Amino acid sequence: MRATNATLCFFVALAPTLAFAADETPKRKPGLWELRSEMNGRAAAIGPIEQCIDEKTDDLMRQSVADAPIKCDKRETRRDGDKFIIHSICKFQDTTITTDGVFTGDFNANYRGEMHMTYTPPIHGMSNGAMVISAKWLGPCKPGQKAGDISVPGMTGMRAPGAGGNKLNLEELMKMREQMKGMQQR
Repeated sequence: MRATNATLCFFVALAPTLAFAADETPKRKPGLWELRSEMNGRAAAIGPIEQCIDEKTDDLMRQSVADAPIKCDKRETRRDGDKFIIHSICKFQDTTITTDGVFTGDFNANYRGEMHMTYTPPIHGMSNGAMVISAKWLGPCKPGQKAGDISVPGMTGMRAPGAGGNKLNLEELMKMREQMKGMQQR
């Protein structure tokens, strides 16, 4: 159950990126990526995340975000030079999240996203927010890492089977989510 809660938190944190339409999403270079995020000018409590990806797991990430409990009625992406301008209107539980943002970078070495969200009605008293995501390619994945591994500092008790310590594996989390759906339908 802890891994499921971690997955939900992970998807809620990624809500602004849901505005990318699948065919418009830039592909990241395979290897190890470090992602840092700030919410309302403060660094994320979980620290930088390291994610080992290959083409398959990067596509799985797009699919898993699209299948998240956050559903979008409107997703617009347009490219302007090296900028991806996004606009989305998504729903999470009873709250509508409207996101406007800009992603820049080459997605081979780095990228940065700046997003502004409004929440109607507010989530935990928050009616708007600003998020900055910066990512950089660190090189090949570390020895012992497999594509889909996500290292999340500060979440040592939350991991998928087969992942140790503070690691989550996206493919394993997706399998667990499907198993949970099956158990809920019984």
